[in-house]
Amino acid sequence: MKRSALIYSAIFFCVSILAWNVLSASRSTSEYLTIKSHSNKSVAETPYHTMMQVLTHERCLNCHPNDNVPKQGDQSHPHYFGMSGGEEDKGFAATKCATCHQKENNSYSGVPGAPHWALAPKSMAWEGRTAAEIAANMLDTSKNGNRSHEDLIHHLTEDELVLWAFDPGVDHEGQPRTKPPVSEAEYKAAVKAWFANGAIIPEE
Repeated sequence: MKRSALIYSAIFFCVSILAWNVLSASRSTSEYLTIKSHSNKSVAETPYHTMMQVLTHERCLNCHPNDNVPKQGDQSHPHYFGMSGGEEDKGFAATKCATCHQKENNSYSGVPGAPHWALAPKSMAWEGRTAAEIAANMLDTSKNGNRSHEDLIHHLTEDELVLWAFDPGVDHEGQPRTKPPVSEAEYKAAVKAWFANGAIIPEE
């Protein structure tokens, strides 16, 4: 292949990636729900469903409330002591989340812990939403803190607070908390595969 052809091919590839990023950044949550896969549907759907088994599990949803009130347990009951997220999703002056939730689980008291423990922002309220609505909300840069696909992959697979779901420790009675139904390794692989295949949200 001639050098000029290689240069044109490289320019076309870069322009295509840039166009995809621009389109993604300008879409709303509802628009993400209307994007359908026209290629290899099963390739995109399998990682999506594996990933969503984690993101819709109580270990994740309890900190994505729709009323600014953190939830607890497999029943997702309101947090004891009347706690709520406050204006910055980290509790109030005398009752900050980090006052009790340290950087790691406390196996003596049963208080769970991980770095920067806090509620998800109100724009990321997932409680009561379908899996597709959660995925669309997650991709919407106007709701997700302007995170790109690369930022989301890092957040979902590297953030210690997210990964706490796979090491949730024990409750106040010393009983192990339930974990998501897939392993951490399967989840991470699914997240990366879903984004690599275009982050398509299948029809429910």
